[in-house]
Amino acid sequence: MPTIHVQMLEGRSLEQKRNLVKALTQATAETLECNPDSVNVIIQEVRKENWATGGKLWSD
Repeated sequence: MPTIHVQMLEGRSLEQKRNLVKALTQATAETLECNPDSVNVIIQEVRKENWATGGKLWSD
């Protein structure tokens, strides 16, 4: 049972998340030759004030 963890900045629409989990599930099932019903996707949204790149918070 593959489980995919996705961390991303908050702010994506529900439709974007639906499309993401559909694409990830399909690609994983095809690549691993498993049933799509066995693929789990966990989306963890992170506030911009809690994510930094290059020493700078995304909220700044």
